[in-house]
This record gives sequence, C-alpha cells and structure tokens, in this order.
Amino acid sequence: MTPTLLAEIVDRAIAEDLASGDVTTRLTVPEGRRSAADLVARTACVFAGGEVFRKVFERIDPGVVVRDLVADGTRLVAGQVAAQIEGSSRSVLAAERTALNFVQRLSGVATLTARFVAAIPQGSKTRIADTRKTTPGLRGLERAAVRAGGGANHRDDLGGGVLIKDNHIVAVGSVGDAVRRARAGAPHGLKVEVEVTSMAELDEALAAGADAVLLDNMDDDAVRAAARKIAGKALVEVSGGITIDRVPVLAAAGVDVVSVGALTHSAPAVDLALDFRS
Repeated sequence: MTPTLLAEIVDRAIAEDLASGDVTTRLTVPEGRRSAADLVARTACVFAGGEVFRKVFERIDPGVVVRDLVADGTRLVAGQVAAQIEGSSRSVLAAERTALNFVQRLSGVATLTARFVAAIPQGSKTRIADTRKTTPGLRGLERAAVRAGGGANHRDDLGGGVLIKDNHIVAVGSVGDAVRRARAGAPHGLKVEVEVTSMAELDEALAAGADAVLLDNMDDDAVRAAARKIAGKALVEVSGGITIDRVPVLAAAGVDVVSVGALTHSAPAVDLALDFRS
C-alpha cells in the first residue's frame, strides 16, 4: 500500500469519527495537558496494523510520538504492551478510537489466519490464502494482516489473474469453452484458473488446459478423488465450507491452496486497549 493510499484511508476514518470534533475532550481536558499511554493486548493474539495505528495519531497531530515495541506478526500474550504513545492529551484521546478500530480489526484477521496456518501438518506444501471477500476500501490492510498471520494472498483485484467462477461459466455456456477462451486471450504468463463443482466439470477443465482448478464446496471424499484425477496436471485449490478441522484433511489429500473467505469477512476483533499512564 502506498503512503498516499494509507493516508486517504486514515483521513476518511478520522473524518467519520471527528466530523463534529471531540466535544467531551474539549470540555474536560485542559489545553496543553500531555499524556502517556500504552497499547495493551487484553488477550493473546497475533499483532497486525502497527503502521496504520501510528498513522492515525500522526494525521491528527504530528507531535504525538508512537513507539512501536513489536512488529506485525508478533504473537502477543495477555497484558503485553505493543506500543507506547506520548503527546497532547487532547490529540491522543481524539485518535484513540479510530486507531484502536484499525488495530483490533487487523489483529483479529492475523490471529484467525494464524490458527488456520497452524492446522497445516508440518512438511505439507498446502498454503492458506485469503479471498476478495474483504471490507471495501480496506483490502490492502486486511491482506497485509493475512500475511502477518502467516497466510498467503490470492489475486489483489480482478485484473490480477484469471479466475473463472460459476457465473462466468453460466454466461459462457460451459467450463471448457470458458477455459479455452481465457487461454486464447490471456497475456503470456497469466495463469488460468477455473472453479468446478463436479467431476464432469473437472474433466472439462483439464481437457481445456486449465493451469489451476478451484474445487468449490466439495466434501472431503470428493476433494480426494479430484486431487487423484488432477495428479499434478494443475494446481489444486479448495474453497467453500472451510473449517480449521478440515485443513489437515485437505493437506493430506494433496491440496495446494486452501482459500478461506472467513479470514477477512468473519474474523473477530481482538481486544486491544489504550491505557493511559498519565
């Protein structure tokens, strides 16, 4: 993410929370008062979002100093301090909620991702990847949080790769036709992936020369059978109905990528708090 885009995201969030100013702080906290505060993990988690957390304070008041004590991807224990903040009390209070919203959300994504990654058996080639089911406008931040949790990123946007989904197939007429059309027009080096839901569609995809096959909402037995049929002819991705318990089963079946939309659309926020010391 470019500094300009990060600043735009932060500025929109600040404008949302401070549209009418911070009336409580203005009425109760004397101007010129300074404070020191700690960003504290209330529960164990994988930390993510340090850059955007710091940027919120900088955009509100460049005089506020944020000291990062841990890097993104660090596993925090309950009570551990991730950052220290010093500066104008009014500025720190104005930034508090927006900064916490970012870091709680992103650390939640990283923590859930790490749980999925931990379920992969040691020595397995299987990777956990995110999807495009991200919060509008926050994709870059959420994808960085997935990486902080040990996961991989799928395509950044619709131009990042060919992924033929069910609605493309309906619009074109068949899996085979969609794959052949994509291969005929794709730039050199751009992989062609297609979603399949049955063995018949898988046969079409392989015959048409798909580089990767997305097995969508197949049960474990079907995934095993499909992986045996593919036998190295294409990359094998599985998506739909993915739980942590299924990860080692899918890895044992020879799946290359397990894509999990829940990493970004359903990750619970982590309990991180800003505790004032003065």
